[in-house]
Amino acid sequence: MFLLGTLVNGLLIVVGTLLGKLLNRIPESMKTTVMYAIGLSVMVLGLQMGLKSENFLIVIISLVVGAVFGELLKLEEKLNDLGGWLENKVGSNGKGSIAEGFVTATLIFVIGAMAIIGALDSGIRGDHDVLYTKALIDGFTALILTTTLGIGVIFSAIPVVLYQGLIALFATQIDRFVPQALMDQFIVEMTAVGGIMIFAIGINLTGLTKIKVANLLPAILVTGAIVTILYNYHQYL
Repeated sequence: MFLLGTLVNGLLIVVGTLLGKLLNRIPESMKTTVMYAIGLSVMVLGLQMGLKSENFLIVIISLVVGAVFGELLKLEEKLNDLGGWLENKVGSNGKGSIAEGFVTATLIFVIGAMAIIGALDSGIRGDHDVLYTKALIDGFTALILTTTLGIGVIFSAIPVVLYQGLIALFATQIDRFVPQALMDQFIVEMTAVGGIMIFAIGINLTGLTKIKVANLLPAILVTGAIVTILYNYHQYL
């Protein structure tokens, strides 16, 4: 079942959120310190991923062009609107914003190499180990995020399942029309681009500034386009 890893990932996000809700007596100062710790950890993870690029010019161009498209499409605004709609439907319990919890958790869980690589492994080889590992990390992260951002984190399971599920479905047919060498190059550069975005999420979590990370998401598609063009160019030389 090619969706098994994705479904387990979504389930552990829900479980982590519910466990986080039970830990509602954590002192506010402790929550703040924990959030700083998460933010710093996320920044280091993003930095490690960002340095994996074999051609950093691809990363820069992808992020710049992706940012332009993201701003034109107003992705951050639309994602926040969706979170606001959820908040209106569910109601806020006074502990954190449902919209903030949904948007922050969604960006953390969706951006990154593990989501794509894991989904590809599930679809191509039926191997769910990467997504199982990601599910454990996401579940623990959801628990911590919920203690500070509230129940909105639970709704991030929906885009995670849809995003990874579609990649896994696509991956069941991908080896028929995408060369392995091209896929390997894409994963390397996508990891670096995603790492920069994860680093930005960490900055947001620490409260240093507010970067519209969702508006950078088109950079992943731009990376795919650039890598494909360069791959085909070298093939015809």
